Amino acid sequence: MNTLIHVTLKGIFRDRVFQGIMVTALVFLFIPSIASLSMRQVTELSVTLSLSLVSFILLLLAIFLGGTSIWKDIERRYTFTVLGLPLARGGYLLGKFCGTALFLLLTAVVLGAATFLVVSWSSTIYPAARPVAWGTLALCILFDAMKYILLLACAFLFSSLSTSFFLPVFGTIALFLTGNVTQQVYDYIHSSAGAALSPLVKQSATGLYYLLPNLSAFNLKVNAIYGIPLSPSGLLLTAGYFVVYISALLSVSVLIFTRRELR
Repeated sequence: MNTLIHVTLKGIFRDRVFQGIMVTALVFLFIPSIASLSMRQVTELSVTLSLSLVSFILLLLAIFLGGTSIWKDIERRYTFTVLGLPLARGGYLLGKFCGTALFLLLTAVVLGAATFLVVSWSSTIYPAARPVAWGTLALCILFDAMKYILLLACAFLFSSLSTSFFLPVFGTIALFLTGNVTQQVYDYIHSSAGAALSPLVKQSATGLYYLLPNLSAFNLKVNAIYGIPLSPSGLLLTAGYFVVYISALLSVSVLIFTRRELR
C-alpha cells in the first residue's frame, strides 16, 4: 500500500488539474494589499481572506482529485494492471484514498504557512486591537483539512459507485452544500420557530441530519478571526465524529468497489 500511496502522490503532482488549482494560491500575495483597504480591521480581514482562500483551494482539490482519481485510473486501464498484482480491491481503494488525503494534508500545511506569513506581515504593518490567536488559527486550518478529507471520502464513495466522473464530482458538490447547512436546519426544526412543521417533516429532516455529513462542525473561522476561545470537549467530539464518519464511508466504499464489475 505504501507504494500505491507514493504513486498516487506522484500522479497528483503531475496532474494538470492540480497545477491549475495551485495557481490560485498566488492570490496570497495580494491579500495584505486588499486587507489594507479595511483601514480599521486589517489583521482580521487578512485572517478572513487567507482562511477563505485555504478553504477554496482545499475544496477544489477534494472535489476534483477525489471525483476523478478512480475514474482516470479505470479509463487509462491502470486499475486493471494494479489489480493484477497481489493486491485486493479494498487495498487499492484505501491506498488511493490515503495518498490523496495525505496530499490534502500536506497542501493544508503549506497553505497554513502562507497564511501565517500573510497575517504576520499584515499585523506588523497595521497592529491589531487584539493579538492574533495563532494557536486557534492553526487549529482552524487543521480542522478545515479534516473537513475536506471527509469530503474526499464522500467523493471516493461516489467513485466506487459510478462509471464516470459526473456523479463523484457533482455529488460531492451537492454534499458540500448540504453538509454546511444541516446543523442550521436541525436547530431550526427543533426550535419554537419550527413548531408548525409536521412530524413527518421533522423526522425526515432529523434522519437526514444524522445521515449527511455535518461539515459546519469543522468551521472554526469565527474563533480564529476574533480570538474566541475554543472548547476542548467540542474539538474532541468533532475529531471523534471525523474518525467514525470517515471509517463508515471507507467501509461502505470498499464493500461496493469490491463487488463492482470493472470493464
